[in-house]
Amino acid sequence: MNRAKESTTMNIELIEDNPYLLLTPGPLSTSKRVKAAMLKDWCTWDDDYNRIVQDIRARLVQLATKETSLYSSVLMQGSGSFCVEAVVGSVIPQNGKILVMANGAYGQRMAHMAKMLNIPLVLLDNGEVAPPDLNQLEIILQEDADITHVAVVHCETTTGMLNPIEAVGRIAKKYNKTYIVDAMSSFGGIPMDMAELQIDYLISSANKCIQGVPGFGFVIAKIDELTKCAGWARSHSLDLFDQWDKMEHYNGKWRFTSPTHVVRAFYEALKELADEGGVIARYNRYKTSQRALVKGMKMLGFETLLPEQLQSPIITSFLYPESEAFQFQTLYEKLKRRGFVIYPGKITNANTFRIGNIGEVQVDDMIRLVDAIQQEKFWT
Repeated sequence: MNRAKESTTMNIELIEDNPYLLLTPGPLSTSKRVKAAMLKDWCTWDDDYNRIVQDIRARLVQLATKETSLYSSVLMQGSGSFCVEAVVGSVIPQNGKILVMANGAYGQRMAHMAKMLNIPLVLLDNGEVAPPDLNQLEIILQEDADITHVAVVHCETTTGMLNPIEAVGRIAKKYNKTYIVDAMSSFGGIPMDMAELQIDYLISSANKCIQGVPGFGFVIAKIDELTKCAGWARSHSLDLFDQWDKMEHYNGKWRFTSPTHVVRAFYEALKELADEGGVIARYNRYKTSQRALVKGMKMLGFETLLPEQLQSPIITSFLYPESEAFQFQTLYEKLKRRGFVIYPGKITNANTFRIGNIGEVQVDDMIRLVDAIQQEKFWT
């Protein structure tokens, strides 16, 4: 065994098993291989580290589209929301106007960012359990020529809904609008091609379907669109163009201190994704786990919030059972003791809780979870 491989093996052996699985939309349970990658320190000026950054950037574009020459990627410190705000605040000119389609908290968050940045906004809000109104989108774009950008969340984890980004993009491009997709909880876990979907800016995060750890997000952008944005940013730290320009011309160097350990873990997560068989293989795993979860939960008497045709394989919202004895916090604590952490609900008009399928989670874990819930069915 060579010294590097021996060191990696020793690092993995140092990692203790987590006491519970995170069945959430991220942060999520990661593999020991990804965790072990964080046990080494890195210098942000070092060529070895910056080569890793450049490889990450190239791999992200390759995951995003077959038309790799038309797109580039840029990494940004902070959570995924930092990247969303970097896009909203950097790519819309002073005379621009954004239309945000919202059917959950994350579409609403994008709209709130636009308001805070004093960007003219049209909010097309369809409520939390309805898909986007494509007819209304077309009517608005016909009537309001001032709109320059259209934005939508792909997987709205408020409910688990998967929005029709292909149809939205087709309408946006019919009226020559720049198209922004928040693919925070779907990129790397659901097959997509940015060029085919006509997406100009796609936003995601390290700690979602690529199964890294929190600390940075990324934007994959059409180069022709991104290069227009020099000088447009409404923030110094969140200037998307400047961050990209620095990485382009200084071999992957970040403008400010980068989260080196997180970046190295993400690099390992990207290689792990490739070893699994790529996005399609991961999507099939998520989908199989989600179907097993729903089947088991329905056998226990739970109902999903959304119909199957709107449901993503990422996270599922379940309605509370019709029992006054049911308390989510009690269920949460009992399941945590059994090795599972689930998520509270987020919508306003129904009592729900959520269970995620992404991360280092297998279909057998879903079966074990359902069995644990059955054994803890204290409310019947």
